[in-house]
Amino acid sequence: MPLYDFSYFPELITERLYLRRIVKEDVADLFVIRSNESAMKYIDRPIATSYDDALNLIKVIDEVYEKKDGVTWAICLKEDHKLIGTIGFWKMDKPNFRAEIGYILNPTFHRKGIMLESLKSVIHFGFNQLNLHSIEANINPVNEASRQILLKLGFVQEAYFRENYFSNGKFLDSAIFSLVKND
Repeated sequence: MPLYDFSYFPELITERLYLRRIVKEDVADLFVIRSNESAMKYIDRPIATSYDDALNLIKVIDEVYEKKDGVTWAICLKEDHKLIGTIGFWKMDKPNFRAEIGYILNPTFHRKGIMLESLKSVIHFGFNQLNLHSIEANINPVNEASRQILLKLGFVQEAYFRENYFSNGKFLDSAIFSLVKND
């Protein structure tokens, strides 16, 4: 049974970051990320072509949260609270105390340790507040940066699926990583 009950949105604070709820006022910043080909290179979702696409994503994120099926944060620098990325749990498998984690960051902020810092905080929340036993990450195996950050955090590759999903006109592979609470 999770300690966190979804009655309020959990804000997380790290040394440099403020992780907060994504709001409609974030639409422009979310659009910048979701319309950026470099940022979306390994994300199997359509690239945003309008603010409406970004607003619809915010709506879906809110609906998932309201159903208590996941939680997604805006990644912000402490000094300005501007959305520079998103991170969260979705596909929560409550009977098995497992959830999938997903993340994306504005490329301007790559290679600064921001995602590592965000992941550490969110993983801690998942294990200690959502009472997860394991966390899964499903990545495109070509995404070496994502693979390296997962390995650095102690994730283990559990599976490799060849051409297991169709996205943007082609079949793609996926690699499944997991982290168990007691690892």
